[in-house]
Amino acid sequence: MEDRKIRVVVAKPGLDGHDRGAKVIARAFRDAGMEVIYTGLRQTPEQIVETAIQEDADAIGISILSGAHDHYFRTIIGLLKAKGAEDIIVFGGGVIPEGDIPGLMDLGAGAIFGPGTPTTTTIEWLQKAVEEKRARESRA
Repeated sequence: MEDRKIRVVVAKPGLDGHDRGAKVIARAFRDAGMEVIYTGLRQTPEQIVETAIQEDADAIGISILSGAHDHYFRTIIGLLKAKGAEDIIVFGGGVIPEGDIPGLMDLGAGAIFGPGTPTTTTIEWLQKAVEEKRARESRA
């Protein structure tokens, strides 16, 4: 299991139609050797969670520019817990006010990356987060 490539779902929830950032990070993850499942635009939280479970994803990266970040993080994390898949790491990026980030972290987000964050920072964070997750799973 530990030799398995990192599998990450990159998702665009809701009606936000701007996906350039999601495509940039998806390509960066792919170029870093990860398996990327890009959900496309206008996905519901239920679709995103179902995709992550079906694809045996290690993580879900949510790209949000619409201002509905609290709703989507709360709903996606809640659905993962309800389906017994709370081990899937949830992180996000986009235009999220700095003051809202602590609340998202309290909900269970692993990290929030704002505009201008180097893709290498996000890649390194995800690699470390998945490594820690797999180490916990192997001890259990």
